[in-house]
Amino acid sequence: MHDNKRTALSKKSKKLPIGIQTFADIRNENFYYVDKTKHILELVEYRYIFLSRPRRFGKSLTLDTIAELFAGNKELFTDLYAENNWDWDTTYPVIRLGFAEGIMWDKQKFETNLQNQLANNAKKLGITLNKPEQIANSFQQLIENAYDKYQQKVVILIDEYDKPILDNLTKPETALIMRDGLRDLYSVIKGQDAHIRFAMLTGVSKFSKVNLFSGLNNLHDITIHQKFSALCGYTQQELETVFSPELENVNDEEMARIKVWYNGYNWTGESVYNPFDILLYLDEKVFRPYWFETGTPTFLVDKMMEEGISSYEPTQQLADDQLLSSFDVGDISPIALMFQTGYLTIKATKILVDSPYYQLNYPNKEIRQSLNQTLLMRYLPNNNYKSQQVRLVPLLIANDFDGIHELLNAFFSSIPHDWHRNNNIAHCSFIKSEGYWASVFYAYFASLGLQVVVEDSTNRGRMDMTVDFNECIYIFEFKVIEQSKKPNSALEQIKDKGYADKYRMQGKAIYLIGVEFSESSREVADFMVEEVV
Repeated sequence: MHDNKRTALSKKSKKLPIGIQTFADIRNENFYYVDKTKHILELVEYRYIFLSRPRRFGKSLTLDTIAELFAGNKELFTDLYAENNWDWDTTYPVIRLGFAEGIMWDKQKFETNLQNQLANNAKKLGITLNKPEQIANSFQQLIENAYDKYQQKVVILIDEYDKPILDNLTKPETALIMRDGLRDLYSVIKGQDAHIRFAMLTGVSKFSKVNLFSGLNNLHDITIHQKFSALCGYTQQELETVFSPELENVNDEEMARIKVWYNGYNWTGESVYNPFDILLYLDEKVFRPYWFETGTPTFLVDKMMEEGISSYEPTQQLADDQLLSSFDVGDISPIALMFQTGYLTIKATKILVDSPYYQLNYPNKEIRQSLNQTLLMRYLPNNNYKSQQVRLVPLLIANDFDGIHELLNAFFSSIPHDWHRNNNIAHCSFIKSEGYWASVFYAYFASLGLQVVVEDSTNRGRMDMTVDFNECIYIFEFKVIEQSKKPNSALEQIKDKGYADKYRMQGKAIYLIGVEFSESSREVADFMVEEVV
């Protein structure tokens, strides 16, 4: 970090708000707070808002801040942007619903949960509900009675609106019951326009409006909106200013590592850090996949495996709005699932025929490395790959190619034969292609955090895989030998296509590596290396 970005404060005087989602607690108990109230004031100019963000990204804190704003609790906003830019003389009744806590496995638990939430809101607002067992009617009564009592329009905030569905994705029948129950609830909002000042729903996924919101067409989706890209999460500037006491001993090189590890989430605006990740790093000062370890959904990995989605494939295509929102029970795009759950993010936007298309990629090193490790665990459920894999980096540093050949052969030989035969990927021609072997190779190298590029383009073709490490460029070409037209065709293709030319001016050693696999034995049949001079 540059010295001119440091504050004179040398003694840490505030606490890290790890897991704190209550705005009043953060403001009253001396926690660090990144002022997002300017974004929030721009947000509440709209009437109906939908925001999708991955888990543990600050959605709940954002809603809690909005609730305190509309409730007129000015003392909590001292020295924040909103203090002098909001009408504190007008307050609004606030109705809050949320599904973050607990798992609702059936319709009865779902309805009981909602009844309790509506009753709690009625109690706080001093309102009596008739026939509280009728959820939709009770919600309507709550809105109308609050409007009548306070003579002011109502604010409705719904947190984790989709969690009852997501918790049951592996049980489609139950998920549909949850979806229909939520649709009945949210349909009430549509008919209460005259009584609503502001309504906001947040969640992880973006389900079809037709199937979930029942015609709530005026719901403004700000998920991919440049102005609100940094509404949740911390920007680089916010990190370096607000948390400067925690970074006093961090130099520029270390800050660059922090950024590579944890920054990179983007929704067409400024990139941000996941708050959960960076706060735990600031607390422990150790690079770990904090967010990833809190629970990568099994459903996501299952979906990738079932549909033969390699870990590098999602980064090689352009996605449009329709693809990123293709999400409904029984009809979920793996790319949409990875994007909405935070394992892919937007790296660039291109306008093609007047429509936006998005280049997706992994947000940062944490996600790229951890997701590939998870996929490798599926290839080798007994975790044998770990004992082998730790040897790869020393072998690369020494450029011990005989040792690398031996190590990789041991890895592929240890993939159970039953996995090849029974896995869904094996039932298509993919497993007989270079693409399959490249995908496993990529996961193996990327899971170590190495800089790996697949199908890197040149003016004469695409390299299967390149690795940039230890001041060396390793160019890989893969062939399945039963398909090869001649011996050593993998290495010959690298040379014939002049793939090394792209890297000659970098001043790094360049190694051409032809890898030939045996389709029948599932082994690395040949591993040919040639250094470029």
